[in-house]
Amino acid sequence: MTMGDVYPVEPSDGFAVNKVLDAHWGVLYDEDTSGLRSHTLSILVNDSPGVLNLVTGVFSRRGYNIQSLAVGHAETEGLSRITTVVPGTDASILKLVQQLKKLPVLHEVHDITHLPFAERELMLIKIAVNAAARRDVLDIASIFRARAVDVSSHTITLELTGALDKMVALQRLLEPFGICEVARTGRVALERESGVDSNSLRGYAFPLEA
Repeated sequence: MTMGDVYPVEPSDGFAVNKVLDAHWGVLYDEDTSGLRSHTLSILVNDSPGVLNLVTGVFSRRGYNIQSLAVGHAETEGLSRITTVVPGTDASILKLVQQLKKLPVLHEVHDITHLPFAERELMLIKIAVNAAARRDVLDIASIFRARAVDVSSHTITLELTGALDKMVALQRLLEPFGICEVARTGRVALERESGVDSNSLRGYAFPLEA
């Protein structure tokens, strides 16, 4: 990820700020010593019916809230990779990983939170516009490298790929125009073999709702 892809979002009185920061960014505030953070897990499982229910069942039985979940075919035929984001302490997530390893359908599971990893998510966002506002919306979209995938007389649908802070920043800027619908894929992530980590991205607030 380049710095050109990053759009930090500062806390605002108009938004509720989540005390659990998304993924590998660590604790939100210096005075927060609970150790609670969002963890990114990469899970390799059999590509067969019912496997997702078995995996998510481990989370639900132990009271874990899944913030994000993405599933797709892996590099090996017959296997799927699940990428999920789950809040918890390092100790509690370690116990969760140990429980997941007991599933016979699971091949491997890694908590990559403390490792350098590349992450992406896709968002589609539909904005209400009139003829006068359409140009302004497209100008904002170009700053974020978003592209229009549908245009009607009263809406524009944009496609944006990137990290969470980039999506939140775009959504906040577009809210004054009127957001009709939002759809997001959830995070996909792979460990960076290069070892490059974007430490400068850590520590931004995650607004949950207006």
